[in-house]
Amino acid sequence: MELLEHVKLQSSYFINSHVNFFIKRLFDIFLSITLILILSPLIIGIAYRLYKREGNPVFYKVPCFGKNKQLFTLYSFRMKTRPRQLIESLPPHPKPEDWKYGVPNLFHFSRDDTIYTQTGIMLKKYYLYKLPQLFNVMKGDMSFVGPRPEDVVIVENYNRQQLNRLKVRPGITGYTQVNLPETSGYDDIVKGDLYYISQLSFFFDLKILYRSLPWKNV
Repeated sequence: MELLEHVKLQSSYFINSHVNFFIKRLFDIFLSITLILILSPLIIGIAYRLYKREGNPVFYKVPCFGKNKQLFTLYSFRMKTRPRQLIESLPPHPKPEDWKYGVPNLFHFSRDDTIYTQTGIMLKKYYLYKLPQLFNVMKGDMSFVGPRPEDVVIVENYNRQQLNRLKVRPGITGYTQVNLPETSGYDDIVKGDLYYISQLSFFFDLKILYRSLPWKNV
């Protein structure tokens, strides 16, 4: 009898998780296409301004691992000067000793506003640099809500627990992005992402999307 109940519970979880993923993907396709059509004049206008004022490249492309460690190219509008962008694209060699057992908790990106272009500061302030990621969502590389996309070099140093972040598509926004400060350690980010995955539902995504609206942070 207990075995039968266990099988029923597992079957119910399997069905619910697949239904959630199906609804989530339908929502991503519908909303991404709708926003691309509505915002296409803005996207073209920003691309033109970047080309005229900052020059090529207009887009910043980063190789990332997505769901199930599938490689994809993350697109965003370029915000920084070209030399700095090139430096940041280089892998951290030699690899630090404390990365042997996974990405360490105190790993942080360095942020320095002086390296942003004038247009880049405006794009970052209003999150407009993320607009090209609508195409990533439409293609199925990303979702509107999910763990933050991570660089290939960092993912290659993940331990087993950290790899669980890759069970879902990365998101333009996510649970950790709206709930944790930028100074959070990597352990907290991973725990937050794993909590999101364990609680994944369409209505949970809607709640996160609402909290991510630009005017909520003004």
